Amino acid sequence: MNVTVESLGPCRKLLRIEVPVDRVDAAFEEVGGQYQKYAQLPGFRPGKSPKHLVVKNFADRIAEDARKKLFEASYRDATEKEKLRVLVTLGIEEQSFGQGQAFSYTVTLEHAPQFELPDYKSLSAKSETATAGPAEVEKALNILREQQAAYNDVSRPTQTSDVAVVNYKGTCEGKPITEFNPTAKGLTEKEGMWMLIQENSFIPGFTEQLVGASAGDTRSVKVTFPADFVIAEVQGKEGVFEVSVTGVKEKALPVVDDAFAKGFGAASVEELKTGVQRDLQNELDFRSKRAVRDQLLKQLLGLVTFDLPESVISTETRNLVYNIVNENQQRGVDKEVIESKKNEIFQSAQTNAVDRVKAAFVLNRIAETEKITISNQEITQRVLALAQQNNMEPAKMVKVLQDRNAFPEIQQDILSGKVLDWLELNSKIEEVAVAPAA
Repeated sequence: MNVTVESLGPCRKLLRIEVPVDRVDAAFEEVGGQYQKYAQLPGFRPGKSPKHLVVKNFADRIAEDARKKLFEASYRDATEKEKLRVLVTLGIEEQSFGQGQAFSYTVTLEHAPQFELPDYKSLSAKSETATAGPAEVEKALNILREQQAAYNDVSRPTQTSDVAVVNYKGTCEGKPITEFNPTAKGLTEKEGMWMLIQENSFIPGFTEQLVGASAGDTRSVKVTFPADFVIAEVQGKEGVFEVSVTGVKEKALPVVDDAFAKGFGAASVEELKTGVQRDLQNELDFRSKRAVRDQLLKQLLGLVTFDLPESVISTETRNLVYNIVNENQQRGVDKEVIESKKNEIFQSAQTNAVDRVKAAFVLNRIAETEKITISNQEITQRVLALAQQNNMEPAKMVKVLQDRNAFPEIQQDILSGKVLDWLELNSKIEEVAVAPAA
């Protein structure tokens, strides 16, 4: 068999394959013999029909089966000979095929990058270990209090930390802000909006100008939109908002007592504090482990350079765009805002896709070398965890993942995690004690 290879770009090849006549004729002979065993022609018992009559009656089907058999075997042999790990077969073009002649065709494909693994057994990282103490527990309890805060109507002027309930209309250069960007409806006009009177709340410098206002008051608020403001068209420009205050609310925080603790499933304050301390410590340990992995992966990827297949980058970019959009929708971000940021979302996804694809190839190669594999049970456990996180029946979760073709991503994520576990165990990790972040 004759095979020639032409490079078309990073990880993309054109294979020209020619299967010799004797191999083609042998395939026709073999397939014809298989048909003869089961063919039933008028006047003959099953399997007893003369071969020349079987070949005549089933000529097209025999030729198609022979073609398929020859293609599968020759394509496999060609890629093995050229040491190509095929990721995607992009196109097949047949040049010639038939009994008594060579079978020749071309295949355009993308293959896994070819590279030598670096020395991945001598990596090092620093593990910043922190302990969640009484001060951290107290901060966490205050956050829980904030989540349970009540806002009571008061008949006095607003103070810092109050909430002002307002109606407003906003303009920029004398025009409604929607004229600069049609998606900015909520910035142009709003009724019944709660504004926390606090520095940098809403638009920097806005709510501070409402201090001292009472229900029924109106104020003209002037601001300068920041250079990184979400609506790019007004960045650095001055905005004017005509604001009507319709109510003032004072924040009241609950007392941390046993009744408060029971609201979070704890029998007492002490039990709540113990649970909070445990959760905080788990979070600190998780962050430390993730930081170690990030260091190891960054160090590992810095030791090797290779081209990446475009189709895999494109697929991963699409997956990341889907995840980003889905996350924003779940957070309640308007479709118009997401649409206005589509270019930034795509660029961010593409950059991350390159890093993720490169990491996957390197980690997969290490998995092969160290014989690290994943089991069906591990995949099942991940699916059950996803179903629980999304409050979904496992069967429905499976259907969602199948529709998204997400199982390869799940398998890759599990395998990458196991390889990173292996790297962490086999690397030099230096523990450094630090104070936990606020």
